[in-house]
Amino acid sequence: MKNTKNSSLKWFACGAAISVGSGIFLSFGWPFFYFITYAGKKKNGQPTKDGAEKRKKWFRLKHTTINHPKHKYEKEYNATKAWCEVQEMQDRYIHSTDGYKLHASYLPAKDAKRIVLLSHGYRGTRFGSIAHIAPYLHEHQCDLLFIDQRCCGESEGEYITFGAKEQLDILGWIRKINDNNPKKLPIYLYGQSMGATSVILAAGHELPQEVKGVIADCGFHSMKQQLRDIASGWFHLHYVELLLWRVDIFCRLFAGFSMKETDTTKALQENKLPILFFHGERDTYVWPENTCKNFELCRAPKELMMVPGARHLCSSYAAPERYKKKLSQFFKKCEMI
Repeated sequence: MKNTKNSSLKWFACGAAISVGSGIFLSFGWPFFYFITYAGKKKNGQPTKDGAEKRKKWFRLKHTTINHPKHKYEKEYNATKAWCEVQEMQDRYIHSTDGYKLHASYLPAKDAKRIVLLSHGYRGTRFGSIAHIAPYLHEHQCDLLFIDQRCCGESEGEYITFGAKEQLDILGWIRKINDNNPKKLPIYLYGQSMGATSVILAAGHELPQEVKGVIADCGFHSMKQQLRDIASGWFHLHYVELLLWRVDIFCRLFAGFSMKETDTTKALQENKLPILFFHGERDTYVWPENTCKNFELCRAPKELMMVPGARHLCSSYAAPERYKKKLSQFFKKCEMI
């Protein structure tokens, strides 16, 4: 009887040790997961204090600074942002599949020929970097829908999901656009950075026939690849698979998605829409190899414009005329199909 009791105690101690050890092992992934995904729970577009502070700390990192358009093109960046802020836009709202209220601003154009959905990047807003090309698009008869991604701007949310849930939000916005599109104008999905990955992922779904094309500027291939690149390129950490495995567990447990859902491979193989890819050759925020890989995977009609000397989301600043010309040609080609 005594031996049985001792044996039970040993098994209990062993189980407790394994549980504690597993907890400690997993805990090393928590700070990283929390830092990159948590935005502060937002209701009515208002962030919690800790979420706002996390954003401030994130943007103090060197690579986020040198890759932001404001680093070299502050005047142009501020000018187009100011242009957006004085336009008479209409508020639009939808609810995400997981219950968050999402916001966008709609800007009609005179004698519009098409509608362009503008999907901004990681921790951005609708009038941030994505706004640079907006005046040109609007002048060329494009209605514009500036969306605030979940957790950003005036949209609700708690966790950024690197495209996993943002792609579903974009599907909701497409339905919203098409419900208010009596003339059946062509619709385009234009995304930058994480917003580019999100529109690529959305293009892997069955879409209304009015959606004619996708524009992806500096999109990454997957969350996992993006984190690998940041770890090695920014912090010289080359062996992070165990860390990423832990982060993936927390993504599943707390944010309701897996890293696999952010991989563009399947979407690009199933997508039938023409895609125009852009990337700056000196981008060290999302490495250019990501767009090259996405371009290779794409089975639909595709074009790629790499811009020498341009950093992240700076292609339209570094080569504005070439960028605009490529966009106009892309619209014309898509609307002839």
